[in-house]
Amino acid sequence: MQKALDVLYPPQCITCNATVETMNSGLCAQCWAETPFISGLICDCCGVPLPGEEPDNELGEGRLKCDECLNVQRSWQRGRAVALYGGNIRNMVLSLKHGDKADLGKPAGQWMADAAKDLITGKTLVAPVPLHWSRLLKRRYNQSALMASALSKTAEVALCQDLLIRRHRTPSMDGKTTVERAKIMSGNVFVHPRRKIRCAGRPVLLVDDVMTSGATLQACAEACKISGASRVDVVVLARVAKDA
Repeated sequence: MQKALDVLYPPQCITCNATVETMNSGLCAQCWAETPFISGLICDCCGVPLPGEEPDNELGEGRLKCDECLNVQRSWQRGRAVALYGGNIRNMVLSLKHGDKADLGKPAGQWMADAAKDLITGKTLVAPVPLHWSRLLKRRYNQSALMASALSKTAEVALCQDLLIRRHRTPSMDGKTTVERAKIMSGNVFVHPRRKIRCAGRPVLLVDDVMTSGATLQACAEACKISGASRVDVVVLARVAKDA
């Protein structure tokens, strides 16, 4: 049946619509080459790639931090990112946010599930970074929620789409410094009063599309910890790296 469907409806690349032989990755060869996937040695806190070779397991593989995470106190414990923000991944993020390409949420969430597999346990609660209701009304969907849904289904763990709420609509973060971003987001996120019981005493995995300074994830992680989460980890589709 699947072979017949493939003949009638050949699989297409999720970003350029070129015909592909299989949908294992969702990307054609060219788009795959233009997607800066992260691999090798990474910062255990934000997922950004680090120079050097991966250490042996006995030496503490996966516990290193980048300079930024060493100098900034994070409210979450560990973090992962699928790719660096650039090339084809940047196009995907922009298409998800502004191009009405909600269908990209599924493959992106599946990639994120793979990137964060070592952070996920049977008790993990997946939660997306929230949009303010006015932005959600205009955009019609929360791209982080789409990815969180696909991630939870792939990893077979619980999902709470409305765990977090934004108090105020924030201005664009473009051009803002790390300090300015942190000030804007401070106290701007809280756990839905009726959902506190869901995160109390269990690990929470936050899902977002892009991490730049980490201010938004910081506010979300703090809210989860205040409501009793046993730990908070994060995963993003793209990580903005200063030296990338």
